[in-house]
Amino acid sequence: MENINLIESFSEFKEVKNIDRPTLMSIIEDVFKSALIKKYGSDDNFDIIVNPDRGDVEIWHNRIIMDDEFVDDSFDYDPAKHISLTDAHKIEAEFELGEEITTPVRLDDFGRRAVLAVRQNLVSKILELEKDSLFKKYKERVGDIMTGEVYQVWKKELLVLDEEGNELLLPKTEQIPSDFFKKGDTIKAVIQRVEMKNNNPVIILSRTSPKFLERLFELEVPEVFDGLITIKKIVREPGERAKVAVESYDDRIDPVGACVGMKGSRIHGIVRELRNENIDVINFTNNAQLFITRSLSPAKITSVKIDDETKRAEVFLKPDQVSLAIGKGGHNIKLAGKLTGYEIDVYRDTDIDSEDVDLEEFADEIEGWILDELKNIGCDTAKSVLELSTEELVKRTDLEEVTVNEVKQILQSEFE
Repeated sequence: MENINLIESFSEFKEVKNIDRPTLMSIIEDVFKSALIKKYGSDDNFDIIVNPDRGDVEIWHNRIIMDDEFVDDSFDYDPAKHISLTDAHKIEAEFELGEEITTPVRLDDFGRRAVLAVRQNLVSKILELEKDSLFKKYKERVGDIMTGEVYQVWKKELLVLDEEGNELLLPKTEQIPSDFFKKGDTIKAVIQRVEMKNNNPVIILSRTSPKFLERLFELEVPEVFDGLITIKKIVREPGERAKVAVESYDDRIDPVGACVGMKGSRIHGIVRELRNENIDVINFTNNAQLFITRSLSPAKITSVKIDDETKRAEVFLKPDQVSLAIGKGGHNIKLAGKLTGYEIDVYRDTDIDSEDVDLEEFADEIEGWILDELKNIGCDTAKSVLELSTEELVKRTDLEEVTVNEVKQILQSEFE
């Protein structure tokens, strides 16, 4: 018997991605049912057997043997249900009237155009189902971390393949600024979103999302994965700094210590993955003042005044702590504001007259080369400069008298 062979006609569908075997068999069966209905008007008298292991389809036609005179008369005769006794004897001479005969339907019986239509229908249905299956699969995984291989590097995005060869995209905007990947590299990212474009599923990855950092903590810190430590909130400036507020409902567990690990063993792996992004792990608290104080770490806060109505906070620090609170590029204070939900204003605490101020604190008001001139003669603080006369400063540096007076005026205003 010549079966309808899928190995020759539909070989690319033997190992279809994202579609299980029963579903694939059902699609093939439905496609051939449609072809039978188109040819015979009904598929009631046909048995379709899909053999996925062999890659073929068997179609059997069941008919009742009728007397030739009824066939000629065509009174009750239906070629989909009946066969004449003469035609039945051509198959086997021992057949009798009224018996049921089962014969195979060959590929040639459909005709060349019908076979091409079957193939096109099959291609269309399988591709449609595969896209739908891929969309649903990744829609359920949004927020999960995945590992893939960089397949193509473009200017605005990377093409990443998962373990099944599905294509995923990592846009430039979702990459850490210092990220650099080449073809063949292994990459970790979080599944950011899944959308349909032109009837094709598009899976977007991200390495800048706070969710990515949260999933990395789950991988590196067993207590987070087990739920013993809860991550309350994460804010990030990708590649620069991140702040993570954590809480434990078990008093025996130090959430910050557990997340950092012995000598930073746990957090080092996360920092490396994030291209040396500084990560501050902070104990969460409902006390707003204490939470703001902790969020501005590593700076030490003198006092905090908050206004819950306007969501503003005034933070007072010793002069040498101001730059730490603001941080490089203002990242520290910006992230502290996002973490706490307060607009934070930083003020130097000048109530202590004996407090001196490092010259670096004036870098935004005094040019760097002038500060360097003063440091070269041993003046590292504001008061050490003010203690010297203008004449002495002009004599010991390359600064002009006008410049020295301007500098002293700026420094003096700090203590007034």
